[in-house]
Amino acid sequence: MGRPAAQARAPEALRAAGLEAALAGREVVAKPDLVLPEASAERAAGSGLLNEPALLRMIGVLHARVGSALSAGRFPLVYGADCSVLLATVPALRDVTGEAGLVFVDGHEDNTPLEVSPTGEAANMEIALLLGLTGEQAPAALRARLPVLQFGQIAMLGPRDHAHRRELGVPTLADRVLLRTPDELSANPEERAREAVGHVAAGTSGWWLHVDLDVLAEEEFAARGAPGEDSVSGGLNWVQLSELISAALRVGGCRGWSVVIYNLEKDPADGREARRIVRFVADVASCLR
Repeated sequence: MGRPAAQARAPEALRAAGLEAALAGREVVAKPDLVLPEASAERAAGSGLLNEPALLRMIGVLHARVGSALSAGRFPLVYGADCSVLLATVPALRDVTGEAGLVFVDGHEDNTPLEVSPTGEAANMEIALLLGLTGEQAPAALRARLPVLQFGQIAMLGPRDHAHRRELGVPTLADRVLLRTPDELSANPEERAREAVGHVAAGTSGWWLHVDLDVLAEEEFAARGAPGEDSVSGGLNWVQLSELISAALRVGGCRGWSVVIYNLEKDPADGREARRIVRFVADVASCLR
């Protein structure tokens, strides 16, 4: 996102809050944090992408790490950062297994075309890129990995960004992908999770799980985004999110998991929100198989 702190410092904060201990009883192979070029708030002249050098470096290194872990039969857990990590993880899963599915748990559809993006943030457009709905002006290194998904290979759980998309003139994907609103999820999280996994897993060798914590209501989790960014009303509570993710993992077939958008600059001084994320990971980790 072109900011040197915020989500960029999330990995170390989550470890300090006990993330590795939350995976107790499992063999954990910890890798060092990605070292990226200095953050830049500038948009690239050719593509319009924000902080393009760091974005491309992140995608290249993370793709290699996830691919290596998958090839070794391990389960990658990607934490910190933002939704642009999917531009590395989902192509890596596709490259290792031949085909990938995605269970996408997020408060936004993230399908803004690069051509109309007001910010150039890849984290607002990664779904459009993965589906091949945009990207003609993206750099060649990114285009070479895309598209990755077909509409039937993704389930979107929790979007509630209709007002923001309407302002940009970006239509919903609800008529082309399986999409369930927060109200539909909260009524029966476990059933909706099983539906989503069944939908994306058909015909694939595994699926990726992505959780953007802004799927939670702001009163449940406020340490996301950046100062001045608009928030969206509604969302899940922690219990509903835990039930949803636990049920999805119990179905089986998940090959990797990303948990993103924690902004420690919006966390109270005692790191309360970081500890809550760690507790969430611990609650659902027992369902991994």
